[in-house]
Amino acid sequence: MSSKYHTPILLSESLTFLGIDKGKKYVDATLGGGGHALAIAKLGASVLGIDTDHEAVNFVKNEMQNIKVELQNKIVLAKGNFRDVKEIAEANEFSKVDGVLFDLGVSSNQLDKAERGFSFMKDGPLDMRMNSDLEVMASDLVHGLSKKELVTLFRRFGEERYANIIAGSIVKNRQKSLLKTTKQLADLIMATIGRRQGDIHPATLVFQALRIAINDELNSIELGLNGALEIIKSKGKIVVITFHSLEDKIVKQKFSLFADSGIGIVLTKKPIIPKQAEINNNPRSRSAKLRVFEKN
Repeated sequence: MSSKYHTPILLSESLTFLGIDKGKKYVDATLGGGGHALAIAKLGASVLGIDTDHEAVNFVKNEMQNIKVELQNKIVLAKGNFRDVKEIAEANEFSKVDGVLFDLGVSSNQLDKAERGFSFMKDGPLDMRMNSDLEVMASDLVHGLSKKELVTLFRRFGEERYANIIAGSIVKNRQKSLLKTTKQLADLIMATIGRRQGDIHPATLVFQALRIAINDELNSIELGLNGALEIIKSKGKIVVITFHSLEDKIVKQKFSLFADSGIGIVLTKKPIIPKQAEINNNPRSRSAKLRVFEKN
């Protein structure tokens, strides 16, 4: 299977913690380009790959035609949101599994396709829907929310220190013309607050906030972890890769809650981060953090 869709991040670490073995069953709750799922199948295990993005599921389905039949037979694909991992797993006869993997965030393909509207580096419509069946797009929030609501959104989901200034600029600008594209919004933010210190683009946190809100990502993480806990066997693992502090905080707190309830143990006292060689090879991995929980 090709890696052009999504380069698996922290792949060897994920496989090691999951403890992949022949005959066991796993769930890749965020299929992406299928890199993690294929690696699990190659080690002799069966894997259910779930993704809310129909493009991801269709891509992997097509790519599977290029791999050996015995590997194809070990991979089951399902479209759906990882928040419903328990229901989707049970519907596909993966009700008792040895591990669940969550690789959160946006896939490389979603970022690289301008028409998906996730990236301020490519000019496209202000969309940001991971599931194209959703009715509300980022442009709807940008044009429909009040200044106060925008400030709250940018602070809550982006931890944006300039939320008030940016929201004010958006409201003022939209009275004259609509912000239809990612470039228009990114340029407006750049003109409003200028460049930040370091490598981060000034639009990064606003785009993050809009994406999280559109896709209800933080609530989905909590629901997904609850569901994963119900379907893993004794000694089963939940492995989660996050890409920003809000995601990581939820996972850390949820795992601590599970442990405090006597359900299992947290195997990562500190999150695992990519080695420098991986960061050099795949710069998008630089903010990744991996945490692991084991059920009693």
